[in-house]
Amino acid sequence: MAAKKKSVLAQRVNELEDAVTRLFTGEPPAPKRKKAKRKAKPKAAKAKAAVKKAGRKVKKAAKKVARKAKRKARR
Repeated sequence: MAAKKKSVLAQRVNELEDAVTRLFTGEPPAPKRKKAKRKAKPKAAKAKAAVKKAGRKVKKAAKKVARKAKRKARR
């Protein structure tokens, strides 16, 4: 069975606990951890995301118009 990967938060907690322990024991600090780099999205994915966002905007505007019309009809 594969070992369960620790969450980033759990890893950070362990590092901080280790740092505090080192403070009181007089050990030198541990080497700094490297931040994980994010992979760049391919252009197709970026375009797809932009289309999705535009679609949500249109949908939101349509809902707003519908609500406005509904309120006007009730008067």
